[in-house]
Amino acid sequence: MVYSVAMTAAPSHPPRRFSLAEYLEFEDAAEGKHEFHDGQILAMSGGSPEHALITASALRAIGNRLEGKPCRVYSSDLKIGLLSTSRVYYPDGTIVCGPLEFHPDDPRRQLATNPRVIVEVLSPTTEAYDRGEKFRDYRTLPSFAEYVLISQVAPIVETFLRQPDGSWLIAAAYTGLDATASIRSIQVEIKLSDIYANVTFPPPAPSPDAREREAQ
Repeated sequence: MVYSVAMTAAPSHPPRRFSLAEYLEFEDAAEGKHEFHDGQILAMSGGSPEHALITASALRAIGNRLEGKPCRVYSSDLKIGLLSTSRVYYPDGTIVCGPLEFHPDDPRRQLATNPRVIVEVLSPTTEAYDRGEKFRDYRTLPSFAEYVLISQVAPIVETFLRQPDGSWLIAAAYTGLDATASIRSIQVEIKLSDIYANVTFPPPAPSPDAREREAQ
């Protein structure tokens, strides 16, 4: 997804800073989704059809395997509010175990603060953001235990797991449609063939040698 600043002042003046309450009021009336970054409201553009298909299939597969467990999977409509900074995100998928907990400055009870697992489907334009700034912000949430990154261009699922000392490690990288990914913090396993059902992947980029031969 691509992000752009919404509701800014005239170019000759610094952008106006909005309060969290103003953001929530704006978001209630807005047609699209917006993130909130330290007083700035950022518009989110829609994802590709492949992104939508992979996200829906992954969340459906996870939800099916959560039956009988005290955890639920939420779509990208659930807002996650950070407690340590004034930021709000819309993850592609969120898994919460137990009752939802809400941001103390949110009387509307819209900003969840206790995700156990967050799922993001990567795209070429957002991968660096999902791996970098967004992941750093997510890690400030005490309940956050596992990060699941799903590639959009190849059958690859990566999981990152919080350690007892608070550090984070790559738990595993699962590759290929025959693989089965494990989300350890909720004891769920998902086949990559279910996540990528009906997905057509782009052809691999030609190697440098192949490009040179084609140019001759």
